[in-house]
Amino acid sequence: MKSIPMTIRIPGMFFRFKRIIFQKGICFSHFRAIIKNWVFCKILSCSGRKESSFSLNTNAVLAAGKEEIMKSQSTLMTEGSIARRLTAFAIPLFLGNLFQQLYNTADSLIVGNFLGSEALAAVSSSGSLIFLMVGFFNGISIGAGVVIARYYGARQIDRMQKAIHTTVAFGLVAGVLLTVIGLLLAPVLLVWMGTPENVLPNSITYFRIYFCGSIAFVLYNVFVGILQSVGDSTHPLIYLIISSVVNVVLDLLFVGGFHMGVGSAAFATIISQFVSAILCLLQLLKSPEDYRLHPEKIRFHGFYLKQIIQNGLPSGFQNSIISVANVVVQANINSFGALAMAGCGAYSKIEGFGFLPITCFAMSLTTFISQNLGAGLYERAKKGARFGILCSVIMAELVGLAINLAAPLLIAAFNNDPEVIAYGVAQARTVTLFYFLLSFSHCVAGILRGAGRATVPMLVMLCCWCVIRISYITVAVRFIPSIRVIFWAYPITWCLSSIIFLIYFLKADWLHGFDNRA
Repeated sequence: MKSIPMTIRIPGMFFRFKRIIFQKGICFSHFRAIIKNWVFCKILSCSGRKESSFSLNTNAVLAAGKEEIMKSQSTLMTEGSIARRLTAFAIPLFLGNLFQQLYNTADSLIVGNFLGSEALAAVSSSGSLIFLMVGFFNGISIGAGVVIARYYGARQIDRMQKAIHTTVAFGLVAGVLLTVIGLLLAPVLLVWMGTPENVLPNSITYFRIYFCGSIAFVLYNVFVGILQSVGDSTHPLIYLIISSVVNVVLDLLFVGGFHMGVGSAAFATIISQFVSAILCLLQLLKSPEDYRLHPEKIRFHGFYLKQIIQNGLPSGFQNSIISVANVVVQANINSFGALAMAGCGAYSKIEGFGFLPITCFAMSLTTFISQNLGAGLYERAKKGARFGILCSVIMAELVGLAINLAAPLLIAAFNNDPEVIAYGVAQARTVTLFYFLLSFSHCVAGILRGAGRATVPMLVMLCCWCVIRISYITVAVRFIPSIRVIFWAYPITWCLSSIIFLIYFLKADWLHGFDNRA
């Protein structure tokens, strides 16, 4: 059969492409790539291939393009059922945070059972100080996630790519800085916290070894922030499961098997964190092109760095503010001795699990709000905010009730000393029934960060969770020298922040926080 001249066949094929594109819902941002592949296949067909062969190639190209697009769009939170999207995103976050909590809990659980209460006190007392050091940089990562999610929701892919590579560049620099700061300041900060002399050497050892892996911690949070900002909470979950298993196995091997001491628990944690960071990196290297990481493109872009800092700095300060307050609280707990430190430290690990429904919905809401406001879907953002708050508050209170009832058994799992158990149970019974207040505050804070109003939660928490909390403890302990006075600092300040957040959420125009930004 005589072939049809190319000048005649091209228009027909073009209209065929156009029809398929509209029928299959392929967006025009991918039309150029499809045309390039079509031209390539056409050249091959002109060198002797049959028309039927070319038709198959065309369909294959379109199918591949469609598959890639659907893969990318599957993470969008701007369409579909609000409840289904938020829940589907929150559940992997919940499970991921569950395994993340195993990092901290495994160290304390194994150290407390194999090395005793003083070693447990050393690991536990370092927790608030570690979060103080890491929390600021993690807050910047949250701000970066907001910027990326907004561009993803608006389908501004070039801008999103530059924001992603700027974020990774920031993470590399921050990881190095945090390592240096942690190694140099560990003794000074632990002494300032009033760490008892019998606990101090082990605390310094744990702290310094832990911060040798700072670059892994920071980069892991950066990579996870990127994945979550585009709606992918499943892959971080898988990698956390793997690294958590690695952490537990190494803890049992180093501490329980080889009896290597407190430092080996920190060493196990940083090895497992490197595992999760590398896995996240590999995932980003093979992700859909929209948000794929290209190592050669990692650099600072001034405009996007400014946006990341603008959104992330308040979140970083917020984390640091909370951490400063917690360090002060820990210093007051330390004054009651090593047993009080061990008991309260054990409860803090359990509390970490109780916070899971709070943090997973707060993080989900940040991504959901960012993507939907970036797409201009204001009513959808409002409905999602209400749904997320309701779910988080209910789940948090149910978890709080469960911990309240099971507190003696849970604390005893860490250490069977009666005094240690008594301190831990006393704190649990004081604060757990007020988890709903904490949940509400975190959810509204997450919503406001996603809406580009990160300064508001920073100021609220500076006032309530830092200034008022520290002032209350400083004054109250002088008149009533009881550790329960310290425990009550948390419900009181959660209540105050919730009242302020409720008023702002109902009265302020938080939906248009991005409208005046480029």
